[in-house]
Amino acid sequence: MASNNIKAVKKEERIIGGRKVSVAVVMPRDTPAPIPSALAGLVKGMLLTLGYFVRPWKIVTRQYPENRKTLKFPQRYRSMLHLIFEEDGYHRCMACRICEKACPNRSIKILSQKNQISGKIELDRYIWRMDTCVFCNACVQSCPFDALEMGHEFENAVYDRRLLIFTLNRYAGPSVLRKVESMEARSKMMEPRDRYGGPVPLNGTSMPIVQPLMVKPAQKPGDIG
Repeated sequence: MASNNIKAVKKEERIIGGRKVSVAVVMPRDTPAPIPSALAGLVKGMLLTLGYFVRPWKIVTRQYPENRKTLKFPQRYRSMLHLIFEEDGYHRCMACRICEKACPNRSIKILSQKNQISGKIELDRYIWRMDTCVFCNACVQSCPFDALEMGHEFENAVYDRRLLIFTLNRYAGPSVLRKVESMEARSKMMEPRDRYGGPVPLNGTSMPIVQPLMVKPAQKPGDIG
């Protein structure tokens, strides 16, 4: 058995295409016999396992799902995309579509509407395709209003990929509702939005390589995941 040794290089002239060409030839070197090398690797692995057995606090393997309640992820771990909602329940999205343009594979679709009271353009539906998202974080970084974040949810397996296309916003309305003093006026400017409503496959709308489902599933009020 032999492997290449980049330190042993021999210059030669060889005929290629009818012409002499100077080439550099990497010379092979001898390697240890396969059986002793394999035994050495086996012993090394067993010593590592034995070390974890006598020093269990050194174990780096996470005992899932037993540690589900205490499981922690690095700050930069990316999973579910969220609209950021303030303590009073209002989001910051202005429906500017900058994140939609920044998405490299069109996993974001923002629908806007004109508010009948204020006459301003506002968010209607923020549709996210988790089934095609590559979690590059470009949407979060491009948002000028800090309205988005990537969560740490990782148990997202489903039997039907149509469940991975849904609406992120809980209501349709402007993001500046705090400027409206009257709570009654605020409620009139907000329209509830459910997770699988609107132009998504679970509401009867087809998408690229995802067929529609004509029966809309029942959802709890305010359930956006």
